[in-house]
Amino acid sequence: MRTDTVSAETETIALAGNPNVGKSTVFNALTGLHQHTGNWPGKTVESAHGQFSYRGRQYTLVDLPGTYSLFAHSAEETVARDFLCFGGARAAVVVCDATCLERNLNLVLQTLEITGNVVVCVNLMDEAEKKHIHIDLEQLSSELGGAPVVGVSARSGGLSVLEDALDTLSPREAMHMEYSPQIEQVVAQLLPLVQQHCPDCCARWLALRLLDSDKSFAESLHRFCPQLLQDQKLQQTLHTVKSHLHQNGFSSDTLRDQITAVLVSRAEKIYQKCVTRTVCSAAERDQKLDRILTSRRTGIPIMLLLLAAVLWLTITGANYPSELLSAGLFSLQDVLWNALLHAGAPMWLMKPLILGVYRTLAWVISVMLPPMAIFFPCFTLLEDFGYLPRVAFNLDHCFQRAHACGKQALTM
Repeated sequence: MRTDTVSAETETIALAGNPNVGKSTVFNALTGLHQHTGNWPGKTVESAHGQFSYRGRQYTLVDLPGTYSLFAHSAEETVARDFLCFGGARAAVVVCDATCLERNLNLVLQTLEITGNVVVCVNLMDEAEKKHIHIDLEQLSSELGGAPVVGVSARSGGLSVLEDALDTLSPREAMHMEYSPQIEQVVAQLLPLVQQHCPDCCARWLALRLLDSDKSFAESLHRFCPQLLQDQKLQQTLHTVKSHLHQNGFSSDTLRDQITAVLVSRAEKIYQKCVTRTVCSAAERDQKLDRILTSRRTGIPIMLLLLAAVLWLTITGANYPSELLSAGLFSLQDVLWNALLHAGAPMWLMKPLILGVYRTLAWVISVMLPPMAIFFPCFTLLEDFGYLPRVAFNLDHCFQRAHACGKQALTM
């Protein structure tokens, strides 16, 4: 890919969003061939940067890894959180899926807590229309404190409304989410001390992160804002307020749960005000499936049966094509051996070539190819039918006990 030289006046824009919301489509449509990839410093997570110009202004677009939350559970989420907080971007574009906006609003609200310079890009508006979902974009902007909201269908082009929103975006204050009185009280004590060291970041958001004792965030502070951790007065105050919270029943996990509950509740209220959906047969069918596939009584048994069926089909079903492949490939071995023998090839060449290379390759193909040819199409079908996110939902509680999250079940 070609990399253009970026002028000193180039403005950096962060592109954030949940996985599978069309974020990469937006990135590619805006930057075209003017992009390059690599890895984030110290991470194996891929980094994508691209340039584009609009109305005489140069922009560098940074495509952040897909993330559901800024409470980092993975290297990808840590990268996204750190860049939004410490990356120095002028603004952030948060891409949302119009067909499941409520879930996406959680990340929007968290981003608005860090910076008010956010443009909300509601993608897949064409898919929402097919599902009889109507989104009041003006009302949504109002509920998000006036943050610009644009609706697009990135696959069909037409991203000029997003470019207009970036061009006319004016600096705004970060959104102030209201938490419980106990949390607000201790944040007020930390706020002046944090502002002394990190005036360019959202001090209120940093104070909240200091309270929940996030180890990955502490590591990021060591890298980006070490003076914050070296301030003795701040550390003493932090120890005092944490003790106060602990005495009132607020552990680090409880604190994070309460913060998350406020965000989820706010997202739900915004969704109810801004989104209307005409109930159709497809929506009713999805709701009925959800009640069956994710309920406490039937969700886990159905999941185990389906996954066991895929496993059985992969192992047992692969035996027959494996036998056919093995018979065919090893019969060809004799043909190749006789052909080389007839051609007068020496034994020191025939044995390694036929009994070594060819026989090993034949075993690998006959043993490995059939299971792969069965398992991956089955796995793809489960994904296309929307069952894999339901698996993640069913297993989220179990994985949380191991300090992980349900989506990690899919890789296991």
